[in-house]
Amino acid sequence: MALWRVRATVDDRPGYLSVLTASLALRSVNILAVQVHTTEEGAVDDFLVDAPDALTEADLLAAVAKGRGHDAFVTRADPQALADQPTRALALAGRLVHEPDALGEVLVALLDATEVRWRPESAGDRPGFHGGRMTLADPAGGSLEVLRALPGFTPAEFARAQALVEVAATVQRRHRDQVAMLLPDGSEVVLRPAALDDLAAVREFHDECSPAALRQRFPGGLPADTRLRRLLEPAGGMTLLAVAPGGAVVAMASLLAEGDLGELRVLVTDDWQRRGLGTALLRRLRSHAAKAGMAALVAHTGAGNAGMLRTLRRVGAGPIERDGAMVTVTVRAAAHPVGEETPAPSA
Repeated sequence: MALWRVRATVDDRPGYLSVLTASLALRSVNILAVQVHTTEEGAVDDFLVDAPDALTEADLLAAVAKGRGHDAFVTRADPQALADQPTRALALAGRLVHEPDALGEVLVALLDATEVRWRPESAGDRPGFHGGRMTLADPAGGSLEVLRALPGFTPAEFARAQALVEVAATVQRRHRDQVAMLLPDGSEVVLRPAALDDLAAVREFHDECSPAALRQRFPGGLPADTRLRRLLEPAGGMTLLAVAPGGAVVAMASLLAEGDLGELRVLVTDDWQRRGLGTALLRRLRSHAAKAGMAALVAHTGAGNAGMLRTLRRVGAGPIERDGAMVTVTVRAAAHPVGEETPAPSA
């Protein structure tokens, strides 16, 4: 028996797929996997089949034609093709998370393409596909031209390719947003946006904080994982982490958005307090809020939390309203972009 890939277009009408599969079955062809791509010309059926060794490409093309298929494409398949497309796409997305610059190679593997060419930005290079040519926007600038001889690309393949491009763009933005910060004592930490896969590290970070620090940050108790996930990627806002050498999270600051109002929150593990981390993180969040057009920023903290109040004054604290043991501090929007700021160490 031999593995083949068979692709053919059939009329998108009830029963037509069964006619094609019956024609293949009459030649003892075993269908291992099938995908159906909807197009304007009809349903494109993509089969991975196991056929008797005696069958040739011409025999399979004849079986497709007898099964009312047209625009057929037949080629020998590699055993790796036994992995279904969702599994294959997820594996390639996982590679992009670690190697965002491998987008071209990933597209070749996903689409069984012969070549991926990079082109400088051009008004005529809009994302889309025609036949065996697909154009995708390159997250790094310009466009990517994906080529293969046969078969022509389908809308489903274009959608998968676009999804992988978005994965690469997200990872590249995350890498681009990382900033190394040198502390007064010579230590270096990385400030970067948080992501959902930071959940375990953030949990460990909270375990390292003292009960007193946690009570000031979470008066109602430490949030469950469900709420913590929302804090890692808040809708309309941003969460930043400070990561020490070795990968441990040592500080976390969040900007939560509610309409045009933003709320600032920050927590620094005890051993890393009074070293400027809270100030640096809040300045970056304040700048992000200004770019997002937020009208005002507030922070809530305990009236006795002198360290937090000092930090808020450094990043532009305005009016302070007291309500019992809690105070609400209004913070002005950033007056300059993040790249112009110089984080000041804590006193």
